Order: sequence, then structure tokens, then C-alpha cells
Amino acid sequence: MYKLKAADWRPQHFKWQVTDRVATITLNRPERKNPLTFESYAELRDTFHRLQYADDVRAVVFTGEGGNFCSGGDVHDIIGPLVKMDMPGLMNFTRMTGNLVKEMRTCPQPVIAAVDGICAGAGAIITMASDLRYGTPESKTAFLFVRVGLAGCDMGACAILPRIIGQGRAAELLYTGRSMSAEEGLAWGYYNGIVPSAKLLERAQEMARSLAHGPAFAHSMTKKCLHQEWSLSIEQALETEAEAQAICMQTGDFERAYNAFVNKQKPQFEGN
Repeated sequence: MYKLKAADWRPQHFKWQVTDRVATITLNRPERKNPLTFESYAELRDTFHRLQYADDVRAVVFTGEGGNFCSGGDVHDIIGPLVKMDMPGLMNFTRMTGNLVKEMRTCPQPVIAAVDGICAGAGAIITMASDLRYGTPESKTAFLFVRVGLAGCDMGACAILPRIIGQGRAAELLYTGRSMSAEEGLAWGYYNGIVPSAKLLERAQEMARSLAHGPAFAHSMTKKCLHQEWSLSIEQALETEAEAQAICMQTGDFERAYNAFVNKQKPQFEGN
């Protein structure tokens, strides 16, 4: 079977570390609040695509250096060239950015965003596309596309954001481009928790390790169903989940959990 060792990867446009089955992606241009470039977009897209073949990663943490998550697309490296680009070139770019979201949602590993400080534009989209999100009191999340003359419907925002925080709240953020505070994000269900900045990465990695040492195959099925069932009727969703659960019941982890329960022990999951 085709498998990759993610620990051996050496990305050029962000920091990458694999420890204890958890991969940590760190955007590392702190002097400019960690903006994205054409190259970093593409490398992130390709990295998440390859994760479906990585057998040494079971959860991913996504964060930024220097007290900020990501300020979005780099004004000089992306916004400037886009103004001069023709329509085929623009379509290639917007499809590439959308493909990053697709790959984040398609990879079997849960993705956990650790969000401190500024989180804007494409940075906000990355957190939106993650499975879980932790912030700090300083987190400011802005889907600010309208503030640069663009529509709020970027990289799936009009489809995904309302499902997380509700249609009315999403509409306000996408129409105005204003920042969502940490308090609002927690109250609206965007953030799974708010912790002090000094504890943020520790909290995200703690959750990632907990998931990584759980039933990895079952987690991948949960993620698949969470995304897939958006477009299904209740009846279709029930059948999908019946099939998914029956598949999980044939895994070794299910049998290990049963034997551990019978013997009053903690199950040791192996992800198969």
C-alpha cells in the first residue's frame, strides 16, 4: 500500500513538525503577521493532499508565529499581481485557494486551529476549514474580503461559516468585514475554547494528542460524515452512518475497546 512518512517532509514556506503522531504547521513570517503567498498556498494545498497517505500523522495543529495567526494574502506578493492578472489567471488562483479548503476537509486527520491575534482573510478561512478551533482573548477573526472590494463568498465562506455560527451572524461578518472578537467567537460556537496566549499551542496539541491516540480510523469516518452529510436528507444520513458504523465495527480498535471494557482496563487504540 502507498504510504508516506510525513516526518520526513521538508516544506519550504512554513514550519513543519511531527511529534507523537501530531503534525504542527506553523506560519512563520511574524514580521508581517504571517501572510500567505502564491507558493505557500500551493504548498499547504499539496501538504494536506499528501496527508491522506501519511501513516505517521493522526491529527494536525495549524498555528502562526509571533502572537498572530495569519493576516491573509500578502498585499505585495498576491494582491498586487492579482490586479494585473487576466481572467484565466484569476480563475486559476481562486480555484487553487478553494482547493486548499477542499484538501483540509478531505484529509482524514482532524485539523485543529490555534488562533492568536490577527486572523484575517485567508487566515480566517483556514480556521473556518479546520475541525476544531482554540483562540485567545486577543484573537480577532475577520472575513474582510468586502473591505478590499471583493465579495464575502470566498473559499467556501458562504457555505461553511453559516453552518458554524448561524446564517445571520455569518451574513453580518461577510457583509461588513468586521472582526469577530474572541468572546463572540466562543459564544457563537466558532471557538471550542479560549485560553491565555501562553497556553494556546499547548491546549491545541493536547487535544491533538488525545485524538491521535484514539481510534484514528473511526475519527476519519466521523470527519467524513460531518462534511458529507450536509447535503443529505435525514434518511440518507441515517443510512450513511449505518454503513460507517458497521465498517468501524470490523476494526481492531472496536474489539480492543470491548476487551478492555470487559477487563476493566483503558483501551489502547492502534488506529486500525
